[in-house]
Amino acid sequence: MNRHSQAAVMFLLGAALLHAGSTDLYLRYVKAALQPLLLASGAVLVLAALATVWYERRRARAATGEHGHSHPEPRVSWLLLLPLLALILVAPPALGSYSALRSGTALQKPYTYGKLPAADPAPLSVVDYASRAAYDHGRSLHGRQVRVTGFLALDHSGAPYLVRMALNCCAADAQPVKVALTGTLPPVLRPDAWLEVTGTYSPRLARDPVNNGPIPYLKVTSATPVPVPHDPYDETWNN
Repeated sequence: MNRHSQAAVMFLLGAALLHAGSTDLYLRYVKAALQPLLLASGAVLVLAALATVWYERRRARAATGEHGHSHPEPRVSWLLLLPLLALILVAPPALGSYSALRSGTALQKPYTYGKLPAADPAPLSVVDYASRAAYDHGRSLHGRQVRVTGFLALDHSGAPYLVRMALNCCAADAQPVKVALTGTLPPVLRPDAWLEVTGTYSPRLARDPVNNGPIPYLKVTSATPVPVPHDPYDETWNN
């Protein structure tokens, strides 16, 4: 692979990072806090590619003047650009129910529990509700309605879970946090559909068949379909 091909690969990779980092696309790959690093990396790659092309053109002109001709490189190396074009043109979907059911819950006991929001119903993340229900035995949830948003996953028996994938760094290490649903559920449950669920604490607790982790229940009073959120992943579990 010659230097021009290398520069083209660097330029396209940098352009892909800049494109992803300047739109919501990057949220399909990494958590939001990494956006500045993603943009900086893309800018460095683009500048390095342009500098490489400039240097190679100067070197080629000097070589042509000295020897009268230059030696072209094999064009097959340009095929290496195809995976990068796919990265730019095809955005992968966020991880969903297929991944969630094949991974054990990543729920962890927090050091402290913040004050429950004063709004009624109280808006909570899947992670926040699950940790309060599983590890705090619902002490802060008694007598309160909560509102939780996530996507649906149905196990082999058809039992529904409200899920959010939690990130440490990027989508490659995403793990699910699951809340089992009971109560008033929609008549048709479609895996990967996003729901805003309103309900109350249930003391019932299940165990994840994958890793035996705790899966608390939420007693649903209403459930409304919602669009996929701006950021489909949940980072609150490691904050």
